[in-house]
Amino acid sequence: MKKRYLTSIMAIIMALILAACSADTSDSSNAGSSTDKKTSTTASTAVSSATGTNAVLTLDTDSTDTDELFTKRDLNQTPDLDDAEYITVESGKIYTISEAGTYVFSGTATNTTIKVEADKEDKVQLVLEGLSITNDDFPAIYVVSADKCFITTSGSNSLKVTGSFTADGSTNTDAVIYSKDDLVLNGTGKLEIVSNYGNGISGKDNIKITGGTYDISSAKDAVEANDSIAIYDGTFVISTSKDAFHSENEDDNTTGWIYIKDGSFNIMAKSDAIQATTYVKIDGGEYTINAREGIEATYVQINGGNIKITASDDGINASAKSSVYSVPTIEFNGGYTVIDMGDGDTDGVDANGSIIVNGGTIDVTAKMSSFDYDVSAEFNGGTIIVNGEEVSEIPQSMMGGPGGGGFGGGGFQGGGGFKGGKR
Repeated sequence: MKKRYLTSIMAIIMALILAACSADTSDSSNAGSSTDKKTSTTASTAVSSATGTNAVLTLDTDSTDTDELFTKRDLNQTPDLDDAEYITVESGKIYTISEAGTYVFSGTATNTTIKVEADKEDKVQLVLEGLSITNDDFPAIYVVSADKCFITTSGSNSLKVTGSFTADGSTNTDAVIYSKDDLVLNGTGKLEIVSNYGNGISGKDNIKITGGTYDISSAKDAVEANDSIAIYDGTFVISTSKDAFHSENEDDNTTGWIYIKDGSFNIMAKSDAIQATTYVKIDGGEYTINAREGIEATYVQINGGNIKITASDDGINASAKSSVYSVPTIEFNGGYTVIDMGDGDTDGVDANGSIIVNGGTIDVTAKMSSFDYDVSAEFNGGTIIVNGEEVSEIPQSMMGGPGGGGFGGGGFQGGGGFKGGKR
């Protein structure tokens, strides 16, 4: 939520600074690329708008080529068990996987860890088939090294850590599933994850989720990755005291993105439901979100899906987190987005830059501000509904504007100029 004393002159200055400082994106197509180089389509960007204070580096609006992003093995929900090794867990043991292969785990145990420490060229598949592990202070699954680790669910499974996490040397193992390398979650089963003091799932590279049902309760982020989170499908019920999905690399602000093709999401988050450094791109899915902020990134693009957001700060927010994009932007090309804002100093759709509406339906209920932007707004197609009434332009909030509903007269020049009328 930006301060209300921000003036249009300050917004222009901010936009000029952002435009001047934006980084060369010639290599952005490789941002967050996985070990098997399958992420270039999603991470690609293209310059599509004019120059000046309204210059925007836009996210590719084409539907993401999932054949490029996800491998066949990523999408295979039923593992090949012909040469699998079967293991029934016992309490107090560490099961170390040092070679490529498929390993089927079952049974109930306490203070037990499945540790993957294989060569960097090895692909390891862990099949959870009726597995229940409850630990005091260490991950239930700990991936130290591998080319890629698959965690595939079959039947009902449960992984819990009840206390504060203990470090492994210099590694702060702060999640029930903690991986230093690429991680893929898939399968036809269910996985319950409880993390009373830390994260649910942490990946220090890329995380892909292509199937399965996940019930996650966490004190910190439910799912977090340094470089990227890519979701093909799945069912998610998440309750978290921080973010539900979080992608951020503290050492590189040109990566840290989230892509969602499809899935069902029921999220209760005390912070953000979906937050990324560079971009969040949503092509489909069903979302019920109750959070402080619904979706946040430097660039947020909604191409499809049915999204219901109830928020106490911003419904959707674009802020300058990454040097990849010249101007923070929220772009709607499709889908049905419903945003219900709480009382107080809140914005339904809040861009510290530009808002672009090319299609879809955006239905905002807000007592204070429905839309707020600093640079420009474009209404090129689709439907916008504010407090139950369809409008013909993107409203701009004004401090103390009449009605408190985010209309503010619609004539306030936001940063680079108001272009809110529907074309």
